[in-house]
Amino acid sequence: MFTSINPATGQVLARYPAQDAPAARRVLDACAEAYVRWRDVALAERLAVLSRLADRLEARLDELAGLASREMGKLWPESRAEVRRCARACRFYAKMAPRWLAPEPIPSETGRRLVVYEPLGVILAVMPWNFPYWQVLRAAIPLLAAGNAVAVKHAHNVTGSSLALEAACAEAGLPPGVLGLLRIDNTLVAEAVAHPAVRGVTLTGSARAGAAVGALAGAAVKKTVMELGGSDPFIVLADAVLDDCCAAAETARMRVCGQACIAAKRFLVEAPLYPAFTERLAERLAAHRPGDPFDPSTTVGPLAREDLLANLDRQVRKSVAMGARLVLGGRRLPGPGFFYAPTLLAEVRPGMPAFDEELFGPVAAVAAAADAADAVALANASPYGLGASVWTADTARGLRLARRIEAGMVAVNAVPRSDFRLPFGGIKGSGYGRELARYGLIEFCNIKSLIVEDA
Repeated sequence: MFTSINPATGQVLARYPAQDAPAARRVLDACAEAYVRWRDVALAERLAVLSRLADRLEARLDELAGLASREMGKLWPESRAEVRRCARACRFYAKMAPRWLAPEPIPSETGRRLVVYEPLGVILAVMPWNFPYWQVLRAAIPLLAAGNAVAVKHAHNVTGSSLALEAACAEAGLPPGVLGLLRIDNTLVAEAVAHPAVRGVTLTGSARAGAAVGALAGAAVKKTVMELGGSDPFIVLADAVLDDCCAAAETARMRVCGQACIAAKRFLVEAPLYPAFTERLAERLAAHRPGDPFDPSTTVGPLAREDLLANLDRQVRKSVAMGARLVLGGRRLPGPGFFYAPTLLAEVRPGMPAFDEELFGPVAAVAAAADAADAVALANASPYGLGASVWTADTARGLRLARRIEAGMVAVNAVPRSDFRLPFGGIKGSGYGRELARYGLIEFCNIKSLIVEDA
């Protein structure tokens, strides 16, 4: 049985029966049968379903956003923005897929040479809770457009959101089984990966989960894409505009209560600006108002689960014990729900959890850098490599530094975020492969070469 708990109150929202192994196999079998039909549906018809899905997401905007806010604690405006972004992505792929999936002629002295893009089969998508619609659809939309079927193993605590998404897909005319929901616990993931119809796995989650699932898929010679989180550096050079970079730092850290993979987590500030930046960011974080995600005056919601809160508190306390300076917060807030005080740690250094680990919550870790070269070295002194940003008045210099940072996405004077127009993914411990844009569309395609010679 899966239990959905409102993290703002700690109260149970709903309970859902879990699927046992035979039930999970039936879902995957149905996906396999649906795939055989879906791959042969004309591309224009597949993309028409995506366009209708965009309409259905917008029609059910308040319902879907309300579910997300109740199940994982996201602020109501953030949940609405997430649903709207999903609708825009549907329309984007409906427009771009015909060009990106078109056969590609290759110059040849004789005959014809073509590269074509064909679906692989059923793709298992193991998805997290922090963006209950966007995480699923940013993977599923390109997969469906290319003609694959998708079996979604979603996080237990957002089961209501996943069922609502399934209903929206059905209303849009997606045939039964093309998107299948697996309500299984982690002990059955290995069996799902091993199912003969599953030809690939895409996972967003922890490095530990990625390593386990990646090993299973690798042993079965199945393609994988892994997005495994990060500890994104936010580099502030001495010539940066203080007010601008502090405002951006606040946004980059506090969006979704700090529970975004690509949220800035380590603030690496060149020494001349370090004291003022630390003070100004602390002031901005202290002004946040935790509370009900549906209350317009609330600026930061709860953490999604109590175990996540406990782990975040452990990371903060251990970092302080190792020498980090607690400037602000550092405690669970009293009352119901899973609220953690907006927190700022200064004098953070490598070896501390606040530097080495992913902080999933409203905690900013600030470290001083001697100069720009030291800031880049600190940025790269991490097992992760998802996103990063550089803040400077000299954008040409910022771009040069951005090329030296080990990450899948680096922004100069901007906050990185997943954008369906750009490839998204990481390197090192943040995973491999790409979602979104054309790269995400063809990740799970058979890129087939055709050679035709005249008889």
